This record gives sequence, structure tokens and C-alpha cells, in this order.
Amino acid sequence: MAVKTTGNLNGLKPSQLKALNRLGQRRYPNQGGYSLEQARELAALSRSLGRQIGLLIDRQGRPFLILAGDAGSIYIPELPRAKSSGQRLRGLRLLHTHLEDHPAPGRERDGKRNLLSPEDLMDLLFLRLDSLSVLTVGPLGEPLLFQQAHLLPPNPAGQPSMPHPPRPWERVDTDFAAQTLALEEELSRLHAPLHGSGVKEQEKIRCLLAHISGLPKAEQESSLEELRRLAETAGLSVAGILRQQIRGPDPRQALSRSKLAELEVLALQGDIQRIVFDLELSPLQLRNLAEATERPVMDRTQLILDIFASRAGSRAGKLQVELAQLQYRLPRLAQRNKAFDRLAGGIGGRGPGETKLESDRRRLHKRIAKIKAELKELRRRRAFARTRRARSGLPVVALVGYTNAGKSTLLNILTGAQTLIEDKLFATLDPCSRRLCLQDRHGSLDCILTDTVGFIRSLPQTLLEAFQATLEELEAADLLLHLADAAHPEVEKQIRSVEKILDGLKLQQIPRLLILNKSDLLQDPLDLPPDLAPDLHISASRGLGLPELGRLILKRIRFQGMSVRKTDSGISMPTE
Repeated sequence: MAVKTTGNLNGLKPSQLKALNRLGQRRYPNQGGYSLEQARELAALSRSLGRQIGLLIDRQGRPFLILAGDAGSIYIPELPRAKSSGQRLRGLRLLHTHLEDHPAPGRERDGKRNLLSPEDLMDLLFLRLDSLSVLTVGPLGEPLLFQQAHLLPPNPAGQPSMPHPPRPWERVDTDFAAQTLALEEELSRLHAPLHGSGVKEQEKIRCLLAHISGLPKAEQESSLEELRRLAETAGLSVAGILRQQIRGPDPRQALSRSKLAELEVLALQGDIQRIVFDLELSPLQLRNLAEATERPVMDRTQLILDIFASRAGSRAGKLQVELAQLQYRLPRLAQRNKAFDRLAGGIGGRGPGETKLESDRRRLHKRIAKIKAELKELRRRRAFARTRRARSGLPVVALVGYTNAGKSTLLNILTGAQTLIEDKLFATLDPCSRRLCLQDRHGSLDCILTDTVGFIRSLPQTLLEAFQATLEELEAADLLLHLADAAHPEVEKQIRSVEKILDGLKLQQIPRLLILNKSDLLQDPLDLPPDLAPDLHISASRGLGLPELGRLILKRIRFQGMSVRKTDSGISMPTE
């Protein structure tokens, strides 16, 4: 099979192209990297062309690609993805020439001569090559010096690669196959399962979290901690964190070039299989990052959507999550893909037809329209149910709050419901309503207590739009119980985030009570922010403050003019 020759081929004569192609017919030994005759041939041809020449060689010594550059540099085109995105290297080593009279900048390192340029070392890192070698060429086309570098496993100095000292070209005795094998074995050993460790833990996907912002350090750590909990809820194992203090992300690839190199080092040395960004990436940023790292990249929005998809149990919940996912995916379809070729169009297949991208967009628009129609019907049925409930005269009390604030726990204790309770974000997705009877010495009152999906800061707009069928349940509420986690270090910010979302849903007119849950975990009530004025402190899990909560709900409902009546239905909650 002929080896492809690519790069700067302009101005080359047919004989010169033929000489380049002949390089692909050789076998280059792993021991030493080349024979003396092959080194002379490569150097002489590079000098006669006045250009750098490169060879990408596989582990069997066969050329995979022949590259022609210019006098001072060489361009490596997009390569096929590596066999896996973990610790395995690409399976290719690069051997290329440097013309001695055209030195690349940055060749000095610690006061010593270095044949490898910074661009060489960046290519080694980003392409995850087995090794990268340079052969310098003298003015008469003779080979002069040789230098090679390879990547490193995690080390105390944090160095991503190791350039070996230059040596005479004819005294190269490195066994490149053994060197690569040792490196991959070391990377595998560092991430091998510990003796006795659980299989489920080892099956988790290792991810790296990336945070980019100009926020103060404390706020960055808080945001990263929330992202970590989201990742763990999604079944990921957090194996590394990257931070960049910057006013705004790079519009093309979110990270600066130096931080992108640092990310690649962390990903390679940490056996990272997925990268999660703590912001919503644009389609361009997402595509460029995926191409640069050759690993799956996801942003905060996609992570939340994945969690919602895993939690959706009802037909309505699944439809709403699918709608949000499709709306998120639609602008991100435009990616370079060989499958985006033209489909037949017109009578007999004449004309340009439509691209696969256009076809995919059309299918997505069609599916979105169908889901919206189903959700419209669902909203109509739910509106009818709310009307019947209103006619019965039962007041509706809705639990709202930040995710993992304890809403489901409170619902279960007050009503005997059996909803799922987990110490994870978004454990509840589908709304759950139960009848509750409140009573005191003045009488008793039946009401409907509804648990709703938890909120989170910067909740994706696509998710809010898709969940209108669920969030409309809040519009029919007579009272909102805003439950907050008193023990959370940023409880005030969480409360503001929820209030902002409620205001965005135009629910300002509905009365609400601020209830601080998990107050038993507070070592000192004075630890709370001074501006925080809750209506009540409770602990749902320990049953503390629940009678007072019942009295407070009764008081507020009476204040709103709801009648108190004797009843024996529902679960009775004494408030005395």
C-alpha cells in the first residue's frame, strides 16, 4: 500500500516527489530509529529540497505518512484518533529533519543547546506521539546531530516530556519500541486497580474538571465543588482539576494555549477519559477542544442534562429531558465529519441535494415539534387537573429550593410518601403530590403538598423551557415553601439563585415561606449570614421543628382566607 506524501509540495519537481515517495518504501528499525544509509538519504533529500522532511513511523517500522515542510518548520495534518483516549499513546513516532542554517527559535534550554523546538515538544504532547526525533542537516546535506524526546508519567517536577541530550547521528542506540512499552506500562501501573478495590468504582469514567473565570478564589472553589458533586451524581470519578484565572474564556477554545497544554498533560498523566468544563461552551469551543484533546468534552449544561436523563422516570419527565437535549444539540450539529457528504436531490438525483448536516437538522426540528405537541397536550391535561383540584377547595403548598436541600425528605416525613431520597443532586425529577392534613386546637385543614425538581445556579435555559409542563404546577400553588440547606457554606447564594429563578418564572405574587432545613448541623446559629431572615429553622431528617412548621402553614393559609374544616382524610399532622 502506497504511503501518502503531504505538506508543502508546491514547486517540487516530479523527480523530487518520486524521491520523497521512495522514503515510504523503507522499513525503519526500532533499534536506533534508522539505519546509517537511511539517515544519509533523509538528510541529503532534505538539503536538496531546502525543506524539512518528516516521517511518521508505526511500531512495526513502517512509514505511515511522509511530510514535507518549509525551511524552518513542518506541519503535521490531522491524524486518526488514538486507539483509546486513556494512557495509550498514538502508536506513531515522528522523525524529521532540521536544516542547520535555519534554526527554529527557542532551541536553548537551561543554557544548553537543544535541537528540539518548543513547537516540536507541543506536537509531541498534543498528538501523544510515542516519541519525536530530530536529525540536523549540514550545509552539504550530511547528517550531523540527533535528539529525541518522549512523554513522561506523573513526576514531582511536573514535566510533561523528557528531551534527551543531543548526540552524534551515527551513535543512536535507543530501542524505541522498548521505550514506548515501558512508558505505557508505567502509565498503566499508576492507574491500575488497587488490591481489593470495588469493581463498580473502577468502572467509573475518570474525568477532569476545568474551571475558567475571573471570580475570587473562594467562589471558584465553591463552583468547582458543585461541579464535582454533579460529576459524581452522573457516575463520573473526578481524577483532576484545572483552573484558569481569566476575565473571560477564549472564544475559540475556552483555554489559552499554555493552559490547553497543561490540560493535556493532566489528562495524559491522570488517565483522563472525559473533560468537564464549569461553563456552557459554544459549539465552536466544544468542537475545537474535542479536536485538540481527542477526548470527549462536555460542559456544565450537558452534564446537568445527562443527570436529568438518568433520573427521568415518567413519560412527561422523559419527554421534557429529551426536548432540552435536542434544543442543546441543535446548534452544535455543525461539526466536521466525513459523513457530511451530499445526498441525492431533485428528479433523478440531479442538483446538489442536501448535506447530512441539513438532513440531521431537519429530523431534529421534526422531533422537537412532535415533543412540543405532546407536552402541550400534557400541559392541557395538567391544567384540567389543577382546575378540578381548585374546585375541591384544597390549598396547594409547593416545596421549592436548591437541589439536595431536603425537600423529598420533608415530603416523606409529613405525608408518608415513598419518594427516592439520596444525598445526590437532582435525586427528584418528577413532581410528587400527596394529601396532608394539618390540625390544631382551632380545627384541621386538608392541603396538597407537592415536591418539585430542585434548582441550581445558572440552570440551563433550555431546561427551564422544556420543563414548563412541570414548573406550571408552581403557578397553581397557594403557598411556596422555600427550603434551604442551613448547613451549606453558601446558603445565602443558593437562596438568591432560587429566588432569581422563581422571579424569572413570574411567581413573585405567590406567598412564600423561607424554611432553613438541616439546622441541627449548625454548630452555632450565629454562623448564618446576618442578612438572612428565615421564617423557621427545622431538621426534616430528625423531625425537629415540624409542629411549628405545621402551625406556620396553617397560619399563612388562614391569612389568605382559606376555610378551616373538620376532616378525617389524609395523614394528620398535629401542630400542637
